[in-house]
Amino acid sequence: MGGAAKTAVEWLVSVAPDPRTCWWEWERNPLGVTLLPAGRLWDVLIVSGRLGCPTLDVLTRCVDRPGPVLGDFEDRRTGFFVPAGTAARWVGTGVRTAGRGSWIVVPYPGRASGGVRWLVPPDGSGTLNDPVLLETAMHEAMARIAADGL
Repeated sequence: MGGAAKTAVEWLVSVAPDPRTCWWEWERNPLGVTLLPAGRLWDVLIVSGRLGCPTLDVLTRCVDRPGPVLGDFEDRRTGFFVPAGTAARWVGTGVRTAGRGSWIVVPYPGRASGGVRWLVPPDGSGTLNDPVLLETAMHEAMARIAADGL
């Protein structure tokens, strides 16, 4: 495993109740995924793929590198990692939140996995998506979708 992927894995498993056991199980899981608790270092805002992919396009034009973003293989859902506590304050139609008390299926960075993949993998530094910028990107993406009549 490369240095960046190892750092990303260490950052992700640091939220697990038992990081060593989580890491051990994750490396041996044939699907390449594990469940991690949201609400400690990060929350996740989950939108439909119809909105998620265009939102990510807008974000990548606004910042050099967005924070971590998950997608499922059928592009039905997109999950944006945001600072912990965001889910409790988020008000928005069509956005599911995963915060304290929620668990997220997370793929192993840098490996193929079953069901979910990193659209933007974590870099291990703790960089997350800014909720205000994310909301603005969602609005712009939705305006583009409406203008295109999709």
